[in-house]
This record gives sequence, structure tokens and C-alpha cells, in this order.
Amino acid sequence: MTLTMLRDPFADLHLMDDFFGRVFGSGTTGSRVVGVVPALDVRELEDEYLVLVDLPGVKPEDVAVELTDQVLTISGSRTPVETGEALRLERPSYSFVRRLTLPKGVDADKIVADYHDGVLELRIPKRADAKPKRIAISGTGQKAIEQ
Repeated sequence: MTLTMLRDPFADLHLMDDFFGRVFGSGTTGSRVVGVVPALDVRELEDEYLVLVDLPGVKPEDVAVELTDQVLTISGSRTPVETGEALRLERPSYSFVRRLTLPKGVDADKIVADYHDGVLELRIPKRADAKPKRIAISGTGQKAIEQ
């Protein structure tokens, strides 16, 4: 199985920008953070791939999951609660995009997405013809090739 994760080519620049902003006082307080990449796990099970994406504070309606030409795209945004006067803001709003190239042999029509406790769970089933086949070995005790 080969899963390819496409990385944001500007991620390091965003981290440096955030670092210098914090050191020199502009920070991200009350601003929009760019380059957030949510953590994810990908596991291969016997009949499916399981993808778990951490999205704390993101509402399910603010997340989109799309599949185009074997590329799974997970995108969305987080907006802070806008009630009351802001005395301190350390949880900025942000947008994110994660892309995974899925292996051939997945059943795209049967992908299931569930969201609970800030974790997006994607179950991506394998097509029957893409699953490993077990070959039975007979135990006759006869040599396959006689001399």
C-alpha cells in the first residue's frame, strides 16, 4: 500500500512568520493563522483504510471531504466564538487543507465519514479485487517434482 501525503510547500515559511510575529509582538492574537496542518493517522486494516484527522474546535459543517482522481482532500476552517468582549485571544481562526493520494483499489462510492469528539474518521473500503488473496496449501506430502 502506498499513501502519498502532499505537504504544503510553504509550511516552514508560515512557521517562521508565526515565530517572528510572536517574538516581535505582532503574534497571532486576534488574527488569522495560515498554514495550519491538522494531524492525521492512516491505518491499513484488512478490508479498509482508516483515516483519523484531529480537528479540535472545528464544527462538522465547516469541514469538506472530496475525492478527485484518487486524491482525497480534507479542508475546512475554524472560527472562534464571537460572544462577549475579547479580553484575551489565543485560539485564532484558521483554514486548512490536507491531501492524500489513495492507492488504487479503493471503493470510492462507499467511503464513510464520521465526526465525533473533534476527530474526523474516514473509512475507505478496499474493493474485493484489491484485497490480498490467501492461497491454500495442500498437505498431500507428495513431492511436486519427481526426478
